Amino acid sequence: MAGIASEAIAVGRRQRAPATSRSDGERGDRPAARYIANVTDSAALLTVARDQVLAEGRGLSEQQLAQVLRLPDDDLPALLELAHEVRMRWCGPDIEVEGIVSLKTGGCPEDCHFCSQSGQFTSPVRAVWLNIPELVEAARQTAATGATEFCIVAAVRGPDQRLLSQVRAGIGAIRAEVDIQIACSLGMLTQDQVDQLVEMGVHRYNHNLEAARSYFSQVVTTHSFEERWETCERVRESGMELCCGGLVGMGESLEQRAELATQLTALAPHEVPLNFLNPRPGTPFGDLPVMTSGDALRTVAAFRLAMPRTILRYAGGREITLGELGTRDGLLGGINAVIVGNYLTTLGRDPAEDLALLGELQMPIKELSRTL
Repeated sequence: MAGIASEAIAVGRRQRAPATSRSDGERGDRPAARYIANVTDSAALLTVARDQVLAEGRGLSEQQLAQVLRLPDDDLPALLELAHEVRMRWCGPDIEVEGIVSLKTGGCPEDCHFCSQSGQFTSPVRAVWLNIPELVEAARQTAATGATEFCIVAAVRGPDQRLLSQVRAGIGAIRAEVDIQIACSLGMLTQDQVDQLVEMGVHRYNHNLEAARSYFSQVVTTHSFEERWETCERVRESGMELCCGGLVGMGESLEQRAELATQLTALAPHEVPLNFLNPRPGTPFGDLPVMTSGDALRTVAAFRLAMPRTILRYAGGREITLGELGTRDGLLGGINAVIVGNYLTTLGRDPAEDLALLGELQMPIKELSRTL
């Protein structure tokens, strides 16, 4: 994959997908994405993708994405190279760096089968709250890595007024001492809660779909796919940037993986964090196998070909799924944002290692840009 970095690729300005249920492949009066039924020739499929996504900026259809996810390993280098060209053409060379911290860890009433923070499972994670000084220090350490965004996360179904008051106090304290954009991930929101976060000046809100609609009931039973979708729509319509992604490697089919990418495309988030299952002890998915690096990289490329203009962020599980070499390949295969440091309940890479890799690949870190 190292040869990909040396490509002289034209850089285009990042273009935000409009907040509409229309997919990248169905923008304006353009015809729907060209789909060649039952394409079995890899070169033909990649040629269609190059013409459609790279040249025209129209994302692949669900059927095309399923075909991409089935490409053999021999075609993976060419697929990643195309996804990288698409990222450079429609997003540009900048990498966005983010740090996250859990304001409230553990004790969540929901039963997301992958999550060790659920109070319904026998995982070793227990409920813990950060105080405001600890939150400010975490933001300061995040900013010191070069990150431009700091995300405050809480393991809850949705925030109560006590949590929102603590978030408000934390945002005020961070703003007084640290120059960084602030995002939140606090579960499902009512319209009033969305309005409060907007008033606090929250830059971006994260709420993942987690899984495709057709597979969602195998992952979560305590709330519905529709409830998650409704929160995402409220956030998007409020003017906050919507960060919405999912988790792959949970036993879903390749068709359901393509379905998730297509549903995310329809939701039109500003950013899509891509998580890979890191099986956690005590959870229902604790004994599932780790996704292969080849499948993970095909997923990265497919999501980029579905959403050419969207920020696609490496999130949880990349260390165990991809390792050092796979992380590099993904950065040269469509990824244009990373979470640095540790995750909510699992260890990440040393931020210095990620920053050194970005420097080696000559990928500039996006400058802090106040949009508040």
